[in-house]
Amino acid sequence: MKRTTIDLWVGVFVAIGIAAVVFLSLKVANLTTVSAEQTYPIVAEFDNIGGLKVKAPVKSAGVVVGRVAAIQLDAKSYRARVSLQLDKQYRFSRDASAEILTSGLLGEQYVGLTQGGDPDDLAAGGQITLTSSAVVLEQLIGKFMTNFAEKGDAKPADAQ
Repeated sequence: MKRTTIDLWVGVFVAIGIAAVVFLSLKVANLTTVSAEQTYPIVAEFDNIGGLKVKAPVKSAGVVVGRVAAIQLDAKSYRARVSLQLDKQYRFSRDASAEILTSGLLGEQYVGLTQGGDPDDLAAGGQITLTSSAVVLEQLIGKFMTNFAEKGDAKPADAQ
């Protein structure tokens, strides 16, 4: 084989390798595109969102049903206002609840939705009122240490 033919084949394989790496990077980063026509907006307010990020998944029973579209601070209530884009094929009742959960060892946070019992569906642009904030590890450790210190300071009644 001539040197130019070998160089051509090497170039083709390098291009295929680069395309595969780009494809896998987009899959891992969850940057798949979903048309806005296939989703509807929902809003939920949380006291603390922890490390929740835009484009984080919204799951129900472990199934991805949407994505976080935007996160803002409400200037009046000083609560985090999270805008969700849910897939139109999934409908949730007006009394559905939302909580911020953590998955995996790396601590990826996502919004978990739980279906309620109301027969009426949550309308597009509606708000989920039953929410649970993220559990922040630093706050848990602080509470544990405070309780541990209080128990250590308390003297038994027999010692007095």
